[in-house]
Amino acid sequence: MSSATVDGSTRASTNPREPRAGANKEGNTRRRAVGAASNGILVLIAAVFSVPLLWVIFASLDPQAGLSVQWPDPPSTENFRAVLNEETTFRPMWNSLVLCGGATLITVVCSALAAYPLSRYQSRAKRPFLLTVIFATGLPITAVMIPVYAMFVQVNLIDSMLGAVLFLGTSSLPYGIFLTKNFMDGVPKELEESAWTEGASTMRALWSIVLPLMRPGTAVVTIFTFVTMWGNFFVPFMLLLSPDKLPAAVTLYTFSSQYGQVAYGQLAAFSILYSMPVVVLYLLMGRRLGAGFAMAGGVKG
Repeated sequence: MSSATVDGSTRASTNPREPRAGANKEGNTRRRAVGAASNGILVLIAAVFSVPLLWVIFASLDPQAGLSVQWPDPPSTENFRAVLNEETTFRPMWNSLVLCGGATLITVVCSALAAYPLSRYQSRAKRPFLLTVIFATGLPITAVMIPVYAMFVQVNLIDSMLGAVLFLGTSSLPYGIFLTKNFMDGVPKELEESAWTEGASTMRALWSIVLPLMRPGTAVVTIFTFVTMWGNFFVPFMLLLSPDKLPAAVTLYTFSSQYGQVAYGQLAAFSILYSMPVVVLYLLMGRRLGAGFAMAGGVKG
C-alpha cells in the first residue's frame, strides 16, 4: 500500500507539471513568433522611411539626379557648389536663424515667466487658464492667419522681421507654457522657500533655483519650439514680402518652382544644408532630452 501511495503521489506531483511545461514552451514559441513579426514590420517601416533620405543624399551628389533612387556615378559636389551663394543659401539661412532664434528666445523666456505662477500658486482662474492653453495648442495656425494678416496691415507690420518674430513667438507660447509648467512642477518648492528665508526675491529664486534645476526641461522646450518654427512655411510666406527677408523654408519652395524643369540635385543639396542647423541643435542639446523626458514623466500635469 505504501508503494501504491508513493506511486500515486508521484504521478499526482509529476503529471500537472507536464502540461505546464508544454504550455510554457508553446508560450515561448508564440512570443518568439510575435517578436519576429514585430521586428520584421519595424524593419519594413524603417526601410520605407529611409528611401526619401537616401534619395536626398544620393541626389545631392549626382549632377544628373532624377526622381529615382540611384547611386551617383561618379559622385560630385557640383550641386553644393551651385547653391552655396548668398542669394540661394547664405542670406535665407541667416534670415531663418534670426527669425526662429529670436522667436524661440521669446517663447522660452515668456513660457518660464507664465508657467511659474501656474506651478507655484493656487487660483480659481488656474484651471480655466490651463484648459485655454491646452485648447490653444491644438488650434491650427491657418485658422487665424487671415485676421492676423489684416491686423498686421493696419499696424504696419507687414514685411517686418520684428513682426514675424513676435507672431511666431507668441503663437508658440501655449505649447511652451504647457510643457514648461509640467517641468517646473518637478522642482521642489522647499528649495525656493529656503532661498526666500535668506532674503532672495521671487525672481531671484526663479533665476537661481528653479531654472537651473529644470535645464533638461528648458532644453526640450527650446528644441521643440525651434524645430517647429524652422519648418514653418506659411507664417513667413504670409507676413514677409521682400525676397531679401524670406527665410530658407520659403526659399526652398521658390527654389523648387522657379525652373521649368526642377534641378533635383541642387534641390537635394539645399535640403541637406537647410537641415544642418536642426541637426547641430540636437547635437548640442540632445544629451539633456532624455533627462527632460524623464523629468516630465515623473511630474503631475
